[in-house]
Amino acid sequence: MIESNKNWYAIYVRSRSEKKVAIELNAAGIDYYLPLIRVLKTWSDRKKWIEEPLFKSYIFVNIDQSEFYKAINIPNSVRYISFEGKAVVIPPQQIEAIKYFLEEINPPQVDEMKMKKGMIVEIILGNLTGLKGELIELNGKERVKIRIDVVNKSITLQIPKNKLKVIK
Repeated sequence: MIESNKNWYAIYVRSRSEKKVAIELNAAGIDYYLPLIRVLKTWSDRKKWIEEPLFKSYIFVNIDQSEFYKAINIPNSVRYISFEGKAVVIPPQQIEAIKYFLEEINPPQVDEMKMKKGMIVEIILGNLTGLKGELIELNGKERVKIRIDVVNKSITLQIPKNKLKVIK
């Protein structure tokens, strides 16, 4: 029996149809990830907390080659994010980085480390091991903010200093 290898891909979907596509992908049995954030929306008569996609018009699918066309043929799916005509494989560490960003875990106490804005750092502990980003802000003695590029967009993670090592 041949083992199937699943990869993460990003699908560009029609505007404001991310949740509809997620429902259809679920019904089709396709593994997907739609990162959602809570946002306070204000109208003239009320305010309301709603969940909206972190990346507008994108949804991530974890598929093997046999599901490639099945996923893109879901209603409101437009195309795979591609480079030079080939769908771009999203590294699993980047999906984990998005999940980590949305979970916001409390860090352990750590000692002061010599880090400066603009340095390139690599995560050395946890699920995000191997992911690299730029140090953009120092938040006290324990945490830093790093910027990681995902699908031509940047996300910012707050992460404990003890989970990082300086590369440059």
